[in-house]
Amino acid sequence: MDISSKTTAPPPVEVKPGLPRDKAEKAAARGATRPGDRIFLGFSRGSGIALLAIMAAIAVFLTYRTALALADNTGNFLTTFEWDPAGASTGGKPYFGIAVLVFGTVVSSIIALLIAVPVAIGIALFISHYAPRKLAGPIAYVIDLLAAVPSIVYGLWGALVVAPNLTGLYSWLDDYFGWTGVLAYHGGAPRSLMTVGILLAIMILPIITNVSREVFLQVPKMHEEAALALGATRWEVIRMSVLPFGRSGIISASMLGLGRALGETIAVATVLSPSFLINASVLDYGGGTFAQNIASKFNEASEYGQDALIASGLVLFVITLLVNGAARLIIARRKEYSGANA
Repeated sequence: MDISSKTTAPPPVEVKPGLPRDKAEKAAARGATRPGDRIFLGFSRGSGIALLAIMAAIAVFLTYRTALALADNTGNFLTTFEWDPAGASTGGKPYFGIAVLVFGTVVSSIIALLIAVPVAIGIALFISHYAPRKLAGPIAYVIDLLAAVPSIVYGLWGALVVAPNLTGLYSWLDDYFGWTGVLAYHGGAPRSLMTVGILLAIMILPIITNVSREVFLQVPKMHEEAALALGATRWEVIRMSVLPFGRSGIISASMLGLGRALGETIAVATVLSPSFLINASVLDYGGGTFAQNIASKFNEASEYGQDALIASGLVLFVITLLVNGAARLIIARRKEYSGANA
């Protein structure tokens, strides 16, 4: 019998190197003739569509409830310094705004980044380029373990241990930097935005450290060896080869930590003494954040009050999307972050 007459499977689809991405994907899809390939293709495509549908459903829900809340609000939602959806101070007319919440959320998150990013970069460089292998492993494990600690544990530790012991630090900052007004301390319980920022910095430290460490480990060894061959010191190698290569990765890790800081709820609600006032000093008690305000008032709020809280949640949702979008744009500008050129 002629062997050539037997039925054979179709040859695999070859994609030319210059073929555009969309056409290459279509060609690969046409080549997915095996049942497993078709199942995997459908599962992957369905997962992506489901994710977009969930995001759209969340956006529609938040927008609808926000429209209900803003329809009867007598205050300016963006500039009002009070939160009174029940209208207790305005004769039953709802009067609320998010000015204090925006300020508190942004300021506490910026403080957290200013503290956490330098420390995280230092730890990541130590693990990836300085520490012996026997020491780098345990340190990396401890850093990873910090990311698994529940938020309520951080909150209780911050309220019972961190906050009561910050009075001395705040007094020192007031003595040397109180003239700026931003770091003036007028006494009282240290349950301020600075305390929240310090606690958030500890919480986002593992995220930034882990991502930065992985980015530093992707630096091409040839770059480092070339710098060493030219007589560069270890710090010069890091300054000229490691940090430039990992710049976009550090920024994206910082944005990831910022997203965690923006939405942190329980820890902030445990540490902060909320008030709808904007203080010039970040050391004075008071302030508020979106997540803390929602967590502390949702259970006792009326149906309209819940709509008002959901309206503030929509603003936080938009801010988080903008942060994530900025991180993606930064990564897209420097594609060597992926380590493909290593």
